Amino acid sequence: MTGTATRSAGLNALSATEVVQKIATGATTAEAVVRDCLARIAERDGAVKAWAFVDPALALRQARELDRGPARGPLHGVPVGIKDVIDTVDMPTQMGSPIYDGYRPRCDASCVAILRAAGAVILGKTITCEFAGVEPNVTRNPHNPAHTPGGSSSGSAAAVADFMVPVAFGTQTGGSILRPASFCGIVGYKPSFGTINRAGLKFAAESIDTIGPLTRTVADAALVTAVLVGATLPTLAWSGAAPRVGVCRTHLWSTAEPATVAAIEDAAKRLGAVGEAKLPSGFEALSEAREVFNEFERARAMAHEWHAHRDRISARLAKSIQNGMAMKWERYLASRHVVAGWRARLDALFDGFDVLLAPCVPGEAPEGLGHTGDPRMQGIWTLLHAPTITLPTHRGPKGLPVGIQLVGRIGDDEKLLAAASWVRDRLGPPR
Repeated sequence: MTGTATRSAGLNALSATEVVQKIATGATTAEAVVRDCLARIAERDGAVKAWAFVDPALALRQARELDRGPARGPLHGVPVGIKDVIDTVDMPTQMGSPIYDGYRPRCDASCVAILRAAGAVILGKTITCEFAGVEPNVTRNPHNPAHTPGGSSSGSAAAVADFMVPVAFGTQTGGSILRPASFCGIVGYKPSFGTINRAGLKFAAESIDTIGPLTRTVADAALVTAVLVGATLPTLAWSGAAPRVGVCRTHLWSTAEPATVAAIEDAAKRLGAVGEAKLPSGFEALSEAREVFNEFERARAMAHEWHAHRDRISARLAKSIQNGMAMKWERYLASRHVVAGWRARLDALFDGFDVLLAPCVPGEAPEGLGHTGDPRMQGIWTLLHAPTITLPTHRGPKGLPVGIQLVGRIGDDEKLLAAASWVRDRLGPPR
């Protein structure tokens, strides 16, 4: 490990919760926080390449406007990065594709508009894999630039991990929030499907795409999500006895590398896991169903780009779209029936458990930038619409981060976040 993603001494290293508190007490200003974030970007982004668009003058104008008036909302002065498949009215939304070079939407996505109204500073757009898909972009892992940061929310994860911004938003169709969060050593939270409004998002697979935050603390993930849905901020204090943690190794356990095996076994032991969630026969069909959903729905979401700009789509993404266009409706419908059946049975997996502890990634971030890693360990839960979160709890043999994944019941996000906060405190720093 190169140790380059070290904590900065500046205001850019504060959490979102700390930024809000310090601005509220007069200990700092929104402009000062933004200046330190911009300084970190200037220092580090030449190596990390997390940002698709940053306009320092625009960011500072937003901050100064906030400083001139009363507190605008619960995110007053917090800089936020936005994945470049989410619309922003004052910045280009280019989706990692030459097809959209310089494209300027006429309005903000819902989540961006709510962030602004709550006082957040939209610092810039973070790099995404092409159309939030499989083709890697230029972002590097801030812990070791020879390794992938994961995808497709590559820039969001790298920017947060490298202390360029306290919060960035990603999207997850398979594992595009949790995988880069694990590889970069931060918190990645995918809420229950539909929790955060998706107006203004370029769809990859409409029935599973989910917007969620990447942060350095569970408290920040809870804060920004509560703001976006208009909920009271959860206390994150677990009431009563310790959470009942069930270990769910899933049918993909054989693909786990020693680093992930060690992380799950160590976490289960130290958390006092109360048992193992046994998966009924047939659960493994979800991995194939996720690929069916992804290809069939992506092909239709990108019908215009496919028919009008096919020559500007990467070969890897073109193959996926081609597969989706050729796929029979009957196959997609059969997969929908399989998935609906498993969603209905999901609650049964939690009998006796508050949350499930599952592998998040096969291991450390793979070396090389030609592939963003295996999404299957996250993708099954995304397909099921369950809320999931990854926590930076362990390291692998190369010193790179390895996260664990916690899974909650559909719609029971508050309990998942409270359990995650308890787990984070119990396990402590990565080891």
